[in-house]
Amino acid sequence: QVYTKDNHEIKDGFLIINAQKEDSNYSSTRITTAQKKEFQYGRIEARAKVPTGKGIWPAFWMLGSNIKTVGWPKCGEIDILKYVGKEPITVFTTLHTEDSHGNSINSKKTTIHGIEDGFHVYAIDWSKEKIDFFVDNMLVYSFNPKEKTEKTWPFDQKFFIILNVAIGGNFGGPEVDDSIFPQQFIIDY
Repeated sequence: QVYTKDNHEIKDGFLIINAQKEDSNYSSTRITTAQKKEFQYGRIEARAKVPTGKGIWPAFWMLGSNIKTVGWPKCGEIDILKYVGKEPITVFTTLHTEDSHGNSINSKKTTIHGIEDGFHVYAIDWSKEKIDFFVDNMLVYSFNPKEKTEKTWPFDQKFFIILNVAIGGNFGGPEVDDSIFPQQFIIDY
C-alpha cells in the first residue's frame, strides 16, 4: 500500500480520503498536522464516516511532536479512532507508550452497532491527569495511570493529528477483499 498526494480531495465541504486498488497496488492518503498545528490538552474530535470492508483500516490519531528526536513509542501515540474492516461494529481506542513497549495494552475495543452507517463523532478529552475517549459523546475508555512517568505518560507535550486509510498490513489484514474498492474516509470536521 502506498500513500500518495493525489488520493484526497475537498468536495462539498468534506475532506475525502480515497482508498483504491490500482493494478496490483493499493493507494490512499495520510494527512498530518505535524509542524503546522500541534496540540497539548483539550478536546480533539472529528466527525467522520468510515470506509468499510475486509482489509480497510481508517484512523484518526496523534503522535508526540518529539518523535524525530526520541523515536516511537517513547514519543507516545493516541489512537482516537481505529476501525478495522475485518472486525465490523467495532471501534478501537488505544494509547502506545514506552512502558507498553509500543504494544496496545492500554486499549479498548468497543462494539457499536451502526458504526458503519453515516457520520459519527470520535473524540478525546485530554488533560494533565487523564485522557477520556468518546464515540458520539459516549465515554468508551479512560486512561489515567496512577504513576505518571516518562514511560507511562508521554502525554504532557504537544502532539500532532494524523488522518489516514491503511490497507492490509498486520492490523488491518492480511487478507484484503479487492471487491470493496474504491472506498472513502469522509471527514466533516
